[in-house]
Amino acid sequence: MHDSADVLVVGGGPGGLFAAERLARAGVHTIVCEEHASIGDPVHCTGILAAESFDEFDLPRDALLNTLTAARFVSPAGIAVGYATASPLAAVIDRAAFDRALAKRATLAGAEIRSGARVATLDFDRRGVLATAGARQIRARLVILACGANYAFQRRFGLGLPKAYLHTAQREIPAGRLSDVELHFGRQIAPQGFAWAVPVRRPDGLRVRIGIMAERDAPAGYARMIERMRERWGIEGESAPPRQKILPLGAIDRTVADRLLAIGDAAGLVKPTTGGGIHYSILSAALAADVVVDALRVDRLDAASLFAYEHAWRRHLDDELAAQHALRRVASGLEDEAIDQLFELARTDGVMPIVRSTARFNRHRELIWALFKHPPARKVLFRSVLG
Repeated sequence: MHDSADVLVVGGGPGGLFAAERLARAGVHTIVCEEHASIGDPVHCTGILAAESFDEFDLPRDALLNTLTAARFVSPAGIAVGYATASPLAAVIDRAAFDRALAKRATLAGAEIRSGARVATLDFDRRGVLATAGARQIRARLVILACGANYAFQRRFGLGLPKAYLHTAQREIPAGRLSDVELHFGRQIAPQGFAWAVPVRRPDGLRVRIGIMAERDAPAGYARMIERMRERWGIEGESAPPRQKILPLGAIDRTVADRLLAIGDAAGLVKPTTGGGIHYSILSAALAADVVVDALRVDRLDAASLFAYEHAWRRHLDDELAAQHALRRVASGLEDEAIDQLFELARTDGVMPIVRSTARFNRHRELIWALFKHPPARKVLFRSVLG
């Protein structure tokens, strides 16, 4: 005997839960299987969302802790550049509470959520897919992969893998005092990435989320960032290890197959510039759910029919991702001296007005092309490429 559903969602993170709610509201019998014992735990995310994301997707605001209006960027040599806005650009969320709120919405809409139910096997046939999840088997017509940066099924079913990865390490720890967001750059602290400190205001006290994304040795970079921030943020006696995660850079080759779609991190849909993934996960979940509802209605669940989903996310994200990858390719070749020069330009040569007029939390394309066209910045950025 096995359980039955129209759609099986593999993974109970924001993307999977948002898709489940959207599907259930459309009358689709949906089961979500989450491998961990409870929704929202463990947390492997800095938990920052653009203010506009809450409005665009009607996201739960109960998990919002504090807003962010200012940031301090620090170069390898310690050159600091500040950036501030009149209204909040982003919000810090309690990620566990956020996921639980999405789960509650999905459940109220009619979706079934199973925790502690790792999907170990997926076997497809003409009738659909048979999954082994925990101690149960589930027969579904279609599967949505929302399993984060875990690519076993993508590899098995020929969807491909992300072209590259970075390593992350982060943790939320008590703080004696708060400051603005800090972003630190340079090969000594975060090769091919950056380190960050984000202020968090909880009802029971002040916190700081410290993390790093880098090509190698993320725990060591995290430890160095802790020491840098110790006095400024009032950090005392922190020795617990950070939580580590692989960060995909670049979409997988295909995000659809017969009776199968991949969304969010499982599709490699992550910002190449910052590593942020929540917004793209929810966007791709919404697009996938809409395509799945139509496909189920006419019972056309082959890859060619489901390709409407890939076409949709590419229409929304391809140009944005291309610009972000272009910046990453150029920036990854910069030595610390060149990064310092860019920071000097930001202080003296008209770069900050460009940032203020073009920077958007979820959309970086306009800013990136503006920097590429700015003669002094272009000279520094492309020096490593041109030799």
